[in-house]
Amino acid sequence: MKVVTPLLAAVVCSAVVFAQQAPSSQTQAKPAATQEQAQPTSQDDQLPPPRGKVLFSRSSKDAQQPEAKEAESANAKVSDTERSAVTFTAYDLDVHLQLKEQGIAVRARVTVRNDGSQALTQLPLQLSSSLKFESISIEGQKLAFSQQIINSDADHTGQLREVVVVLPKPLAPQSEQSLNVVYSGAIPASTKRLEDIGTPADLAQQSDWDEISEDFTGLRGFGDVVWYPVSSVPQALGEGAKLFTEIGRQKLRSQNAQVSMRVTAEYIGTAPNSAVIDGHFIAVQAPAVTPTASFPGVVTFSLPATRLGFGTLDLFLATRITHEANGIRVLAADYDEPNVQGYLTAATMVQPLIEQWLGSKPKEPLTIFDLPDKHAAAFEQGAVTATGLQALEPQDLANALSHGMAHAYFESPRQWLNEGVANFLGTLWIEQTKGRDAALEHLEASRGALAVGEPSSPGEGSGQPLIEAADAVYYRNKSTYVLWMLRDLAGDKALAAALRAYDPKQDTAPEYFEHLVEQASGKDLKWFFDDWVYHDKGLPDLSIAAIYPATSSQSGQYIVAIDLANDGYAAAEVPVTVRSQASTQTVRVQIPARSKVTHRMLVQGLPTEVIVNDGVVPELQASVHRHDINMTDGKQ
Repeated sequence: MKVVTPLLAAVVCSAVVFAQQAPSSQTQAKPAATQEQAQPTSQDDQLPPPRGKVLFSRSSKDAQQPEAKEAESANAKVSDTERSAVTFTAYDLDVHLQLKEQGIAVRARVTVRNDGSQALTQLPLQLSSSLKFESISIEGQKLAFSQQIINSDADHTGQLREVVVVLPKPLAPQSEQSLNVVYSGAIPASTKRLEDIGTPADLAQQSDWDEISEDFTGLRGFGDVVWYPVSSVPQALGEGAKLFTEIGRQKLRSQNAQVSMRVTAEYIGTAPNSAVIDGHFIAVQAPAVTPTASFPGVVTFSLPATRLGFGTLDLFLATRITHEANGIRVLAADYDEPNVQGYLTAATMVQPLIEQWLGSKPKEPLTIFDLPDKHAAAFEQGAVTATGLQALEPQDLANALSHGMAHAYFESPRQWLNEGVANFLGTLWIEQTKGRDAALEHLEASRGALAVGEPSSPGEGSGQPLIEAADAVYYRNKSTYVLWMLRDLAGDKALAAALRAYDPKQDTAPEYFEHLVEQASGKDLKWFFDDWVYHDKGLPDLSIAAIYPATSSQSGQYIVAIDLANDGYAAAEVPVTVRSQASTQTVRVQIPARSKVTHRMLVQGLPTEVIVNDGVVPELQASVHRHDINMTDGKQ
């Protein structure tokens, strides 16, 4: 089972070997446009209010909208500043899927907010290049807009269709506007963006598997396939981490959006019975209409208005066999039935650890949605993981299951906790099964990327405070380190108590989790949260400046004075160990930012080595410092 880290990132790294340069994200492949003339107000232009039953219809006026022509238009010009200003605060979607034709048609009511500093006179909206906008209106008034194709690897086709909508009146900063948008098209599988930069076809297919089809529909959303309206800055793969930063920015800005969705799916063969919307499992009811020789069958399912969270609008639909046990739900294709038991057994293995740290009851079962390709890149959102079921031994699946089950037992509106706790539990499982050194090696594997991403000083880069982090290197890698450090600062018992007591509904202030840990441990941890969570002060840069060993007044005992320096801008508390011929002694020492401290230790036996840090505190250069002591007759 593959978990959180998308295969796409690995594919990108290998693809750079094949192509040093990717297409420029700012190049407009087919600058284009058609001016859509405003139409008289009509009841057909109004989206129906949210409702439990799925109803989808497209008016004749929608169908009569002029088809967009790929012709240059001055009105299609839009700046990245305008694109960045648009934040989506609500999506209400009526979705009609035609599985055999790989088709999708959507009537959407979207609400946007202007988060820029200037009023907006036009709105940029984007979809996958395989889809087309048909009409856009406000309160029944059709709006003029132009369309163009722009290069962006946020979609698997490598391109987005962008409309620039002329607003009836400017949208002031921090003001909101609701629009009715109708669009349609087909979403077949596409590996174009990856093959364009030289990725081998088999790797590209494992990464870009989004499609609508009779056997399986999987739409992961922005970053994979843009099947709902967005407004983003175009970015290309191969240009550093710009695309992934934009994906994170989109998730962060829309995390409080309210999303409701009603889906109607037409099918020909076996009725699909399992669905996922925005990381929530939906049991599809029996077909409203069964297929005949002349007409397709119809299934319907929906999600009521729900906070999106740090994720994307995703949609999965397929025929699957459900297995539930031990806090896990496996939705398996019939050909993968023999592999199910391994996952159920692995869940049983990790459940005691999960319950020890996170409580006895999951918020909801972990749902594993079986992908058609066993080697496909896994996708995770909320308590849902989409992955191909593999024929592996339970012990080989347990680490991935510990991560996924942590999401089922613990949820937070703050991504650094949401993802950090799941990663933290994964490393605890490694420690439990392979030892502490193996867990620390796992942490060290992610330190390099974190060190590169962090600013060398607060004045040389903005960084990303964990409390508002959008990049995975922060909300995943750094947050895991932070929880390990809290474990050492507060103790296992206190940190576990804080995690079990955590209530996402009560987390309305940044200090909420800090107070839980302080109450459980009885320690003041404000200095730590200030430097590591609320602000991004980079990583500490520790060193052993000097060691002064000397004999003491007691026979066989020695005093070791250790000068410790921190050239970084974040304070750290690290273990300091002195080894001697007779014993090993460890104490914890706090080293403020940009300072030096001297710590003295009394040890039994001739001192031989000093070790500072054990790998739990990430540093810029290294996370373990060793210095040998060569001492004869009390002198070094």
